[in-house]
Amino acid sequence: MNQSEVSELFKKNNALLSGHFLLSSGLHSDVYFQSALILQYPKEAEKLAEELGGNLIKNSIKADVVISPAIGGIILGQEIARFLGVRAIFTEKVDGKSVLRRGFHIKENERVVIAEDVITTGLSTNEVINTIKPFGAEIVAILSLVDRSAGKINFNVPKFSLLNLEVKNYKPQDCPMCKQGDIPIKPGSRK
Repeated sequence: MNQSEVSELFKKNNALLSGHFLLSSGLHSDVYFQSALILQYPKEAEKLAEELGGNLIKNSIKADVVISPAIGGIILGQEIARFLGVRAIFTEKVDGKSVLRRGFHIKENERVVIAEDVITTGLSTNEVINTIKPFGAEIVAILSLVDRSAGKINFNVPKFSLLNLEVKNYKPQDCPMCKQGDIPIKPGSRK
């Protein structure tokens, strides 16, 4: 799939929203990618996961486990893991800290892929990285449906996204929509 096809898929599923949004990062934007509206359809989720997972195969990157931040990355991570034939696990927040729960574990030297639906500032991805670092695993790649930074965020491992574009984000005090008196809505999962 090329970027145009992915963008059309978001539009077709009403998953590319316009308005005034409070993002998980705390930033504001007039564009929001609601990936769940696409991933609710198993065939679409499967197709997107195969596109992302295919990047690992093309680049001879081997994985033992796919990990995603809850809640946005869980479906995508599960589908990528199914495609690759490996385990799928996810992190959760406990008292504001990203942790592994439910008996999930990572072994030392396991090759880990992080799967995320949308990267804006890299906050969620970095939280996952910090959660798994103590286990001594090797992060081999980061996969996302959308990279809102147009590739500017660097995690020092290979990163593959199906849609790379720069979307304007604003600090609340600099947000032109707030200055007009518009109140942002929060469609994401992070509190």
